[in-house]
Amino acid sequence: MLILAFDTAVAACSAGLYSVSSGRDGKVLAAARAAMDQGQAEALMPMIEAVMAKAGTSYAALDRIAVTVGPGSFTGVRVGLAAARGLGLAASKPVIGVMTTEVLAAMAPETERKAAPNILAAVDTKRGDLYVQQFDNALREIRGVCALAPSDLAAWCAPGSTLVVGDAATLATAVLGPRAIVSAAEALPDMAALARLAAARDAVTGGPLPVYVRPPDAIMPQHGGRLRP
Repeated sequence: MLILAFDTAVAACSAGLYSVSSGRDGKVLAAARAAMDQGQAEALMPMIEAVMAKAGTSYAALDRIAVTVGPGSFTGVRVGLAAARGLGLAASKPVIGVMTTEVLAAMAPETERKAAPNILAAVDTKRGDLYVQQFDNALREIRGVCALAPSDLAAWCAPGSTLVVGDAATLATAVLGPRAIVSAAEALPDMAALARLAAARDAVTGGPLPVYVRPPDAIMPQHGGRLRP
């Protein structure tokens, strides 16, 4: 199965082409990443084109497209989903959405997962709090995704040792104290992990939906932006 995977939900723009024969193995054919807090809308399509060219693959050869659906930057989530839907429609390929926090949890090495009953995926919202989701060491959800102030994290987490992943791992670990173990996994979503998860899932009718967790800061003005009568 040939999967184009990309992420713009967090502080980077990432894309990769992955050949997977099962949910556990495969090969990265080409990949790219650029750290950025904004600008993913301009960077994503050139990066995808470069990855496809490096692998010498056409969109027609793809089996599916995988994209992160959040939580993360509101604009970044929209950019990724819009690109995935557009490419999927143009190439007649299914689009599979995977939550950012699920990808981060799946990146934790199996040896680390065996050492702790819990996995915490923590994403920096850049607004003083965290997007978090908790899993057991078999990657089954324990606590659903939500936005939390750091001071509320210890009470929210399930008891027991907790392996922490994500770009807010350092902050989460400081709050959780001795019960926390920082994973050696990368802080940002890995496209190989995204592709592996997407390979094991069925496409949803109507395509994936965004996971914003909370409303955006920008809201529609009264009267829909029209002048008052």
